[in-house]
Amino acid sequence: MPVFRYSSSLAAPASAVYAWHESPGALERLLPPWTSVRLVESRGGLQPGARVVLRLGPKPLQRRWVANIRECQPGFGFTDEQIEGPFKYWLHRHRFVERNEAECNLEDKIDYRLPYGPAGTIIAGAAVRSQLERTFRFRHRRTADDIRRHRAFANRPKLAFAVSGASGLIGTELVNFLRSGGHRVHTLVRRRPRDNSQEIFWDPTNETIDARALEGIDVVVHLAGANIAASHWTTERKRAIVASRVQGTGLLCRTLAESKKPPAALIAASAVGYYGNRGADRLDEESEHGAGFLSETCRAWEQATEPASKAGIRVVNLRIGVVLSARAGALARMLTPFRLGAGGILGDGRQFVPWIALDDLVGVVQFLAYNPELHGPVNAVAPTPVTNRVFTKALGRVLKRPTLLPLPAAAVRLAFGEMGDELLLSGCRALPDKLERTGFAFLHPEIEQALEIELGRGSSRLAEQQRNKRNTVDEH
Repeated sequence: MPVFRYSSSLAAPASAVYAWHESPGALERLLPPWTSVRLVESRGGLQPGARVVLRLGPKPLQRRWVANIRECQPGFGFTDEQIEGPFKYWLHRHRFVERNEAECNLEDKIDYRLPYGPAGTIIAGAAVRSQLERTFRFRHRRTADDIRRHRAFANRPKLAFAVSGASGLIGTELVNFLRSGGHRVHTLVRRRPRDNSQEIFWDPTNETIDARALEGIDVVVHLAGANIAASHWTTERKRAIVASRVQGTGLLCRTLAESKKPPAALIAASAVGYYGNRGADRLDEESEHGAGFLSETCRAWEQATEPASKAGIRVVNLRIGVVLSARAGALARMLTPFRLGAGGILGDGRQFVPWIALDDLVGVVQFLAYNPELHGPVNAVAPTPVTNRVFTKALGRVLKRPTLLPLPAAAVRLAFGEMGDELLLSGCRALPDKLERTGFAFLHPEIEQALEIELGRGSSRLAEQQRNKRNTVDEH
């Protein structure tokens, strides 16, 4: 029977690593972003008999993977076994082995058997071993990074957050990250809140919000807004993009300003589109706004937070760059053409792409919550913006695909109109000056390393140097 092993050293005691695995949100944080695995149900925590249900694969080929916790040793480890799923047999042992008061080894051992006997092993054995290696390299890195970030604020009180846009790309990851760190997270929803949930009703279109439920929240994170790249920018679509940002922000900020127990901070999303198309100019948070639809939208979006600021609430306008995620957003849309060898430079390729890894973005939000000296505009971008040409070549190398099919500017404008001109052919060299001055540590500051990690490719020399890992696959 095949046996897969993976281990790594973590700078945290075994009890802390076990506690992280036990926390809400941790399991979701361990699902690799490049896979189509989604959590459907998690019931019972880390107790014998607890149940986890995953959904595998894209529609209509989805299937379930059901696992139960078979045994549990609090602080030391637990074992889960497959009840229903893709393997004929699966037994997974998680162990947290104390090295000293500040370090432990995280050890995973999986006994498994593929379906269809020897034929299944011949056909799929190598692919399964490769996927397990990619998955557990990611899981161990994610575990170490999340625990390190949470332990950086271990001596500070846990916070109560309220998050709008919690079902979106950024919001989903942020909520799971914060909950895995022991924070209480409420989500703003536009439907009737479920019983015994931490959901808060709001309806920006009809100017309705449950103000009482926001009383006593420590930090509000406002991420809601229509997807700017969902369709062509008709006059009606542009109006909807602006309204979804300005109307919702205004309602939320007026409500917080009138609260008897307002939050200490509001972290409100904006975007680097504020700066417009600025070529290679170095742009920090003090730089002037640019021209164009996106710039005007961002200005109105940020101005809508004024009621909260005037009421004495610390407001951060988070100017977010291109967020790297294999699940959704710009990178996810690039993957299919690049994998087919049809990826290429857009226009002349000299436009800058101010990007940020999704993992760093959720870390930025936590950092802002705990650093009261930060207010006003904050550029949420990696410290190394790259041109479209450099980004394209890096993605091609990570995917091991050629990037020989450029898309001329005229073709971009013909296909996408104004949206293509502002989103694809324009750029700005925005830099995270405020974050760097206040000591924020980026986990993924280089584009190729960030792409490798997000896509589960390569072994990232920098990351491997930082962690002493070993993994083996034995056949018994």
